[in-house]
Amino acid sequence: MSLRVVSRRQAILWAASGVVVVALLVVVALVVSRPSPPHGAPAPAGLGATPPMGWNSWNHFGCDVDADLVESTADAMAANGMQKLGYRAVNIDDCWMSPQRDPHTGELVPDPKKFPQGMAAVADYLHARGFTLGIYEDAGTRTCAGFPGSLGHERLDARTFARWGVDTLKYDNCHRGGSTTTVQYIARYRAMSDALRATGRPIFLAVCEWGVNRPWTWARGIGQSWRTTHDIKDSYASMLAIFQQNVRLAAFAGPGGWNDPDMLEIGNGGMTPTEQRTEFTLWAAMAAPLIAGADLRSLSSDALAVYSNAEVIAIDQDRLGRQAVPIAAHGQVAGSDGRWVLSKPLADGGRAVVLFNATDSPESISTSAAALGLHGSSFAVRDVWSGKSFVTASSISSRLAAHGAVMFRVAPSSP
Repeated sequence: MSLRVVSRRQAILWAASGVVVVALLVVVALVVSRPSPPHGAPAPAGLGATPPMGWNSWNHFGCDVDADLVESTADAMAANGMQKLGYRAVNIDDCWMSPQRDPHTGELVPDPKKFPQGMAAVADYLHARGFTLGIYEDAGTRTCAGFPGSLGHERLDARTFARWGVDTLKYDNCHRGGSTTTVQYIARYRAMSDALRATGRPIFLAVCEWGVNRPWTWARGIGQSWRTTHDIKDSYASMLAIFQQNVRLAAFAGPGGWNDPDMLEIGNGGMTPTEQRTEFTLWAAMAAPLIAGADLRSLSSDALAVYSNAEVIAIDQDRLGRQAVPIAAHGQVAGSDGRWVLSKPLADGGRAVVLFNATDSPESISTSAAALGLHGSSFAVRDVWSGKSFVTASSISSRLAAHGAVMFRVAPSSP
């Protein structure tokens, strides 16, 4: 587990080296067009049409993963109602495999103690209950925890995953085989993308290179999501920093390809109930993958209630697939004073509006229909956390606790 933390510090160092994402986006949007899909078979229609929802083992369990954990987590998601709400991806992260490939076939081998029946048996268990199986590998010579990587073995590993019944591949970025340039990064990820498509099985590819080479500018057509930041930690400070990096990238997200600010920490204990609700609100506004990183078998009722807000989930999963954009006020850069207004266009013509107080003291935050791009004499507003609805002529405001957020669904009201 320590190997993973140390290796990913390179991504953190990149963020501190003076590369300012906010400034780059203006340039990127002007000079970089989305690349055409990579060579090979086209991506299956509908793959990644909405942000994925599910669970991943890493944040809470690290290397302590086995078949029993995976299957019992799926059972818990079915029992607590999360599956019915759309959480269907059950994703195994690092440390699932044996230290060496099969000496005869060269194939990856599941750890026989952790997965005694093999990975196909786990896939069968999940599929029979309406879940999908996600697995982890690395675009380098070794995974972050030191297990065999896929660099140079892409075709073989993709065929193995397809044979097992894998539905999602999280593809990490440790031990990169000497690659340093963007061209080399793209080549490593494209090799696996082509290999997955060649199998004929629709497998969601989650590009996980931590935003090092601005994957939002090149990963569409290679994968269906791309990490935009370093690894999240279970703290408000980490969550806030990641939000601030990801929120400026709205132009690059949409059906078939999503900005990924990493997994949700709700239920792990490092944030207050207010902060946990804020994280879920912000991730949904950003059309981010909703991947729980907690032990779903023992969630508190408060944490489960956050994960289970169907109205917030619907905004994340809105078929228009637009990421919320920050709204500037009073001539200042949006969010520069710690008071954020986000606006997310919805397929029904309305808006999801988030007011977020990133400061350490209570604040009043307001916006107007005109600032949100809405036109009309009155607007129907619904607070999707409290369930309260009201009509306003122009302004939307709220008094928010420190680190608190509120989400409204706004639409022109009937005459």
